[in-house]
Amino acid sequence: MDFGLSQEHQMVQRMVRDFAVKEVLPTIAEQDRAGGMAPFVLPRLAELGILGITLPVKYGGQGMDYISLGLACEELEAVDTSLRVVLSVHNGLSCLTILQWGTEAQKEKYLVPLANGELVGCGAFTEPGAGSDFAHIQATGKKDGGDYLINGEKMWISLASLADLAVVTVRTDQQARPAYRGLSTFLVELDSPGITRGDIHGKLGVRAGSTGWISFQDVRVPAENMLGEEGEGFKVTMSAFDSGRYTVAAGATGLIRASLEASIKYAEERSAFGEKLGDLQLIQSKISQMSIDYQAARLLYLQAGWLKNQGLRNTKETSAAKLFATEASFKAASEAVQIHGAYGFSDEYPVERYLRNARGAMIYEGSSEIQTLIQAEYALERRRDKKLRRELPAYDHETWV
Repeated sequence: MDFGLSQEHQMVQRMVRDFAVKEVLPTIAEQDRAGGMAPFVLPRLAELGILGITLPVKYGGQGMDYISLGLACEELEAVDTSLRVVLSVHNGLSCLTILQWGTEAQKEKYLVPLANGELVGCGAFTEPGAGSDFAHIQATGKKDGGDYLINGEKMWISLASLADLAVVTVRTDQQARPAYRGLSTFLVELDSPGITRGDIHGKLGVRAGSTGWISFQDVRVPAENMLGEEGEGFKVTMSAFDSGRYTVAAGATGLIRASLEASIKYAEERSAFGEKLGDLQLIQSKISQMSIDYQAARLLYLQAGWLKNQGLRNTKETSAAKLFATEASFKAASEAVQIHGAYGFSDEYPVERYLRNARGAMIYEGSSEIQTLIQAEYALERRRDKKLRRELPAYDHETWV
C-alpha cells in the first residue's frame, strides 16, 4: 500500500496552492465582505486547466485522476470554500455526470467548452420543499412531441447566476412507485426561453461564492438532452452526489488544515499568563485534535479517490469521508476561533470566516444526518432498495488520455 503522492499529484498540489495563495488570498476577505466572487477567478481556473482537471484529453480536459481532483479541492478550500465550490459544482456535479451518463454526442457538444471555460456548468437538484427528501421533488418534465416541457423551481443552486448549463432532475412520471422511479435528468441550457434566475443574499457563509435560484416555466428541452434513460434520474443524481460529496470531503479537509495552521501561527505569536499560548496544555490539546482530524480526513478522501480511480463503487466510503471531514472542519474552525479569543470574533483574522463556511458543508450535498443513515444502512446491511443499489453503476474507468 503506497501512501505517497506521485510527481503528477505533487505538481497539481503546488499549482493549485500557488494560484489560491498568490492570486486569491490577498483579496478573499474583501470578496467575502462584498458578497461576490472576483471576476478573474473563473477565467483563471479555466486557464490553469482546473475546470476540466478530470476530463479526458479527448474532451479538452487535463486527463488527471480523482486524487488530483481531491488535492485541488483541498488546496482551494484551504484559502476559501467558495473556490472549492466552483470545482465541486462545475466539475463534480456537471462535467463528471455528463462523462459518466452522457451519450457521445452530448459529450462532444458540452464537455470541451466546459473543460476550457467557454461554458460553466451547475447541478440543479434541490427545491424549496425538497432537499434531503430528494425522491419527492416536484419540478416536472412533460413529454411534448420530441421535447420535454420543464416546470418548477430549484433553490440553493451554486453558480446559478453564472452557469450556462445545468444538470436538472425533474419528475417525468407522477404515478411511478416508488416515487424515485419517476425521475429523469436533463442537460438544460440556461439561456433557454422560460428560465429566470437570481442570487440568494444574506448567507451565513460562502459569501464569496454564487448561490441562487432557477425558475423553469414551460422550458422546452430536446429529448436528446436527457442524461440516461427516462426514469433513471435518481440513479444519475445519486452518482452525481458521489462526485460532489467527494469534492466536499476533500475541501473540508483543506479547511481543517487552514484552521490548524492559523491556530499554530497565533498560538506561537500570542502570550498569556506569562507563556506563549502554544505552551499551554489546553491549547495544545485543541491543536493536537485538529492535527489528528486533518490526517484522518485526508486518508478517508484519498481512499475514496483511490476507489474511484479503480472504477469501483464508493458510495459508502465517499459518504464516510464527507461526514467525517465536514463535522471535523466545523469543530476545527470553532476551536480556532476559541484559540484566537476575541480576535477570532472579528474578520481581522480568517478563522471567523472558516467557521461560517464550515457550517454549510454539514448541510449541502447530503446533510450529516443523511450520511449517518447511509453509514448505518451499510453497517447493518439494510440498504432501503437493494435492487436499486445493484443497478447503480460503478464509475466508468475511462482512460484519462
